[in-house]
Amino acid sequence: MVNPNRSGGGVGFSSSEFEDDYERPSKSEMKRQSDALQKLGKELVEAPRDRVKKVPMPEDVLDAILECQNITNHEGRRRQMQFIGKKMRTLDEAEVAAIQKAIDSWKGASKSETAAMHALERRREKLLADDNALTALLTEAPHLDVQHLRTLIRNARKEQAENKPPKAYREIFQILKQLEAAKHKPADDEDAADSEDDDE
Repeated sequence: MVNPNRSGGGVGFSSSEFEDDYERPSKSEMKRQSDALQKLGKELVEAPRDRVKKVPMPEDVLDAILECQNITNHEGRRRQMQFIGKKMRTLDEAEVAAIQKAIDSWKGASKSETAAMHALERRREKLLADDNALTALLTEAPHLDVQHLRTLIRNARKEQAENKPPKAYREIFQILKQLEAAKHKPADDEDAADSEDDDE
């Protein structure tokens, strides 16, 4: 007699209803996921320690990463990286997403840092090429020592013409960098500085 449960008939159920629940990722998909986690671990190992410590992750994973940063021996480091890969695979999706988000924010920060640096370099080139650029700079920052800046610009032009080490050239960049940093200082710092002046 035919078992009604085996057929796709009314009393039984079609086994395909539950197939989705048991579908496991393919081997190649698992390999891709594993490689991505290993890469994430590698990015953490190569990042500065103070940044890594701020990334939300379980203590044991953080310890493994910080320990790897201290290993200089090639084979020891390779083994530790494998261990980190293993640890990374124990993380759930939310933990992995939080780590990825932190790393992405670093990349965004370094992109904007690079853009800011290029802007300063362009400004320095303008100072060397056009005397009016110095007038514009002094309008923006009247506290700068105009004599010192003129000397630096003159020396930097000379350095370029004579292929000498770019000492003055670098110093101009530092002045521009400090100027830019002062612009972006939070107002609180300025208030604190003002109150200190009042105390004197």
